[in-house]
Amino acid sequence: QVQLTESGGGLVQAGDSLRLSCAASGGASSLYMGWFRQRSGEERQFVASISRNGGMTYYADSVKGRFTISRDSAANTVSLQMNALAPEDTGVYYCAADPIEERVRGLLYGVDYWGKGTLVTVSS
Repeated sequence: QVQLTESGGGLVQAGDSLRLSCAASGGASSLYMGWFRQRSGEERQFVASISRNGGMTYYADSVKGRFTISRDSAANTVSLQMNALAPEDTGVYYCAADPIEERVRGLLYGVDYWGKGTLVTVSS
């Protein structure tokens, strides 16, 4: 059973940087992985995804050029480096893993594995 545990959330000011990490266990190395975020009162939305070997990455338009997703297969971790944070980046960030790439890219519903989320708050 795959387990995902996020860390690194917190309260920052606009323009600051933050790095989120997702520790994966139970065979996640063979899965596509990604990050989603959920703002208060809204649905969970795709942020970024990475392929199994880390060679392909995808980003939501709203974070392109500011966020970078990376993967350390040896350590079974996926990270999200977030720069130039803005108040609209506030939300709970969830790590996701699935054998189907389109799911972690937010193109299909039904992600198999989710972490419990980590809260990011960006003050103006």
